Amino acid sequence: MSNGFFIDVTRCIACKACQIACKQWNNLPAEQTTNVGSYQNPPDFSAVTYKLVRMTESIVDGKFYGLYFPDQCRHCLLPPCLLWAQDSDAIYQDKDTGAVVYTSETQKLKAEDIIGVCPYDVPRRGKDGLLAKCTMCNDRVKRGMEPACVKTCPTDALNFGKLEEMQALASERLEKIKSIYPDAQLLDADDVRVIFLTAFAPQKYHRYAAAFDARPRKTR
Repeated sequence: MSNGFFIDVTRCIACKACQIACKQWNNLPAEQTTNVGSYQNPPDFSAVTYKLVRMTESIVDGKFYGLYFPDQCRHCLLPPCLLWAQDSDAIYQDKDTGAVVYTSETQKLKAEDIIGVCPYDVPRRGKDGLLAKCTMCNDRVKRGMEPACVKTCPTDALNFGKLEEMQALASERLEKIKSIYPDAQLLDADDVRVIFLTAFAPQKYHRYAAAFDARPRKTR
């Protein structure tokens, strides 16, 4: 079943170490942004920002919470972007790791279609016309290393390993956390390689569920 992530959002402290590690390993430049009233920076994914800690302030059961969501490509088990592209030179799924990889050939794809078919609104097009997103640090993983974001996380919010092990870890953690957060849940655990555990309903975390549930999806 190759590899997967388990991201325990209840342990995220929004230090953004994962976001910076992603930039460093992939040699991605910083972005010039503006203050939008939040510590979240930049405000969204881009062709040079593959990992983004989303920050939302919310009132849940009368209590104030800072909700943090280290967002990234889910490396779906059946990637809609790959199925739509139908071009293994542009987008392919590594048979050993499970990573969904974009190549320089994405320049010839219609970016709007690839972005539009993603249920998580992840891929972005750069000025050079290339589509870009999280690579699962596939170059590191194939050398027996952890993804850079996982390696740098100080709270063990990010975990990486064989997919079945991550699924088991996620289920075990969910059972433990339910006594503290009754509404805790795993997000899309049967469909993706990046399994998130949230303390509250996913709609509380930025635009997570509301966005892709409400958006009209492209179909062939």
